[in-house]
Amino acid sequence: MSTADSPRLRAAGRSHPGLRRPNNEDRFAVVDAPVAGKESLLAVIADGIGGHQAGEVAAELAIETVVRKVTDSNGKHPSKTLGQAFMEANRRINQAAGAQDSRQGMGTTCVAAWILGKHLYTASLGDSRLYLLRGGELRQLTTDHTWVQEAVEAGALLPEQARGHPNAHIVRRYLGSPRTEPPDFRIRMDAAESDRQAESHQGMPLQTGDRLLLCTDGLTDLVSDEEIAEILRLPDLDAVPDTLIERANARGGRDNITVVVLEAVDIPASPPASPADEKARRDMALLGGFAALFILGLCALSVLTVLGVYLWLRP
Repeated sequence: MSTADSPRLRAAGRSHPGLRRPNNEDRFAVVDAPVAGKESLLAVIADGIGGHQAGEVAAELAIETVVRKVTDSNGKHPSKTLGQAFMEANRRINQAAGAQDSRQGMGTTCVAAWILGKHLYTASLGDSRLYLLRGGELRQLTTDHTWVQEAVEAGALLPEQARGHPNAHIVRRYLGSPRTEPPDFRIRMDAAESDRQAESHQGMPLQTGDRLLLCTDGLTDLVSDEEIAEILRLPDLDAVPDTLIERANARGGRDNITVVVLEAVDIPASPPASPADEKARRDMALLGGFAALFILGLCALSVLTVLGVYLWLRP
């Protein structure tokens, strides 16, 4: 587990076993690793799935694979790189599970947030989440891959019925699945938008003051989104992970709890146009004006021609 800051982003993270689990099967990493000359900060969380053997091994393999794949990349195709990282992690986990009887059936959730320059790219599998706090408003960007989420989307359950449902922890997609599961690239900025619209947010620019939260279900099972938003607004970023974990443990701490918070502290606006760019813009505008006048002239000439022919032919 590691944490790091980049020049334009601050990070704080912590993992706790909770109050009822003998082992901590969660893993996380925050890595500041410039890619192709661009500032790059990668945050990844993995939660060894409860009930599976050696969940911590699967989580560790997921973190190692995603970090290596991203830091070795050229940064040209971020979403593709994350997709390849998840697929490779799935293969490695299955291979490790097949090599040792005690590890058969192991798996892990995984959520990654990669900020390249000032642009956010994500991938996820399972029910570990990514949130965005922007302008005081909290949005859950990722979608849970669980039985209850599928039931809600199918209209079989109301959202309020999903919380605390007996099947709440049945994860339908995860790393280590016998099936090759492609990661979810949706960034859900609005609950009403389509999947295609959600995927189009890949590469969305961050704004100064944005805070991103990556967390495992040990937090979200016990702490509501309203409480998460309240704690994320604390001025001291370093205090946020501890405060969130303390709140979950105060409610019973039934599971491992892992929290990573990123804050955009100095994201530049789009640079002003250079004198040459400004001249080119003016020239294009002038050319466009001339073109519009030319077209209008042609239209007027055509109308006059038709009118003249009509008058000439008129008896």
